[in-house]
Amino acid sequence: MILIVFFYLLSLVCWLGAIIFFSFFTAPVVFGRLPVHDAGKVISAIFPRYYLLGYVAGTVALVLAFYLMAARGPRAWWSATIAALVFALGCTLYAGMVVRPRIDAIRTVVEQPNPDPVQKADFDRMHQLSVTLNGLVLLLDLFALFTTAGAFTHHG
Repeated sequence: MILIVFFYLLSLVCWLGAIIFFSFFTAPVVFGRLPVHDAGKVISAIFPRYYLLGYVAGTVALVLAFYLMAARGPRAWWSATIAALVFALGCTLYAGMVVRPRIDAIRTVVEQPNPDPVQKADFDRMHQLSVTLNGLVLLLDLFALFTTAGAFTHHG
């Protein structure tokens, strides 16, 4: 059981840590030090691995949360954890598989001098959606960590 709890917590904190490090350290430094065009290329190169980490860590955390709910309860705490993880993983999958490819497809057009206003607006909207989804996953993962603490400190 201790290995299952260890890998559950490891997956959750890796996912959470990646979001925190990317959002508050990597992206601000890259965009603060490089021209926007170059910064966009760097961030675009990071995203496939960033989202892959979210997919794997989120899936592992979710599967092990189901196991922990069945094996040790309390059910209400684990149900809340699982709900948060399902929603967070769904947001991560949508951001990585739908939003990111769309942003990548229009990035080069938008970065040209005098970009098409419709494509620029679409890029800005997709970028804002990506930021919102990332923030939502951060909050959901924090909630999952909190409810996990509740599950381990309450007995029933």
